[in-house]
Amino acid sequence: MRKTAVVILNYNGEEMLRRFLPSVIENSGDAEIVVADNASTDNSVEVVKNEFPGVRLIIMDENYGFADGYNRALEQVDSEYSVLLNSDVEVTPGWLEPLERFMDANPSAVACQPKLLDYKRKTHFEYAGASGGFLDRYGYPYCRGRIFDTVEQDSGQYDDITRVIWATGAALFVRTAEYKSAGGLDGRFFAHMEEIDLCWRMHMRGGELYVVPKSKVYHVGGATLSKSNPRKTYLNFRNNLLMLYKNLPEEELLPVMRMRRVLDYVAAMKFLATASWGDFKAVLKARRDYKKMRGEYDAVRNENLAKSKGGPDGRSGFSILWQYYAKGKKVFSQLDN
Repeated sequence: MRKTAVVILNYNGEEMLRRFLPSVIENSGDAEIVVADNASTDNSVEVVKNEFPGVRLIIMDENYGFADGYNRALEQVDSEYSVLLNSDVEVTPGWLEPLERFMDANPSAVACQPKLLDYKRKTHFEYAGASGGFLDRYGYPYCRGRIFDTVEQDSGQYDDITRVIWATGAALFVRTAEYKSAGGLDGRFFAHMEEIDLCWRMHMRGGELYVVPKSKVYHVGGATLSKSNPRKTYLNFRNNLLMLYKNLPEEELLPVMRMRRVLDYVAAMKFLATASWGDFKAVLKARRDYKKMRGEYDAVRNENLAKSKGGPDGRSGFSILWQYYAKGKKVFSQLDN
């Protein structure tokens, strides 16, 4: 059994596999490389079999989405560490070594991430994780290097190893046993917010998460759904609300969810004012479906609270919306941390 398995979930990503899998094979040392195919209808399976015969191929009978796709793939992985690596990521020479060394030396760490840079603009951080993720008081995610649509240039300002609340799902390095013990990604999310939910859950159970910027990778981003896609808007809003319901401490649940109702309708009105009809309807549908699904999560919420170690849940005490829009603090180093 190899120490680390790099698991790439694929759905109709024939071009991405040809483009990025060679860098993973070349630069990942003796790690096992696994492609888990989510019932692709293109030539992905044939590409892996014929062009990358040294790669282990897991073929699934249907498209289980990002979340359950990875859960089913990791059921077949027994390595000490697993990397959930997006198919649109270019890795750099020796990228795994700093992550493995850090996790070996820090048994309290359950997961970490490399520095995530933009494949299309390599001098800048990438939206989906930058140099480590955080949550504000109302559940809005932000990163060292990216707040909302403001993405910073990487000049080494966030090169220190830092404890974070969530690590990017584009390149999530996790202890396999801890991933499974925490229940993995929430399959009902299908996609979006699922890695933040998992990381927050592991954090609440006493695990520590870090960014290790000595390791760096380049992420294309938006390869599955563009940022303006109403489907993505819907999943982000719905799943964020479900994540809060699953994990918020009892005394925080009501005040946070009341404020989120206000903020979500403000966001919907903003979409309406800019004639973004699809996004406007997506927010309203997300709130409706959250209410329908909330009861399904009562047992999950009770389990999460019961397994929580107590203490601070890791959210920042401020509203990132207020910091960004009202106070004009557009970069991480300016925030009232």
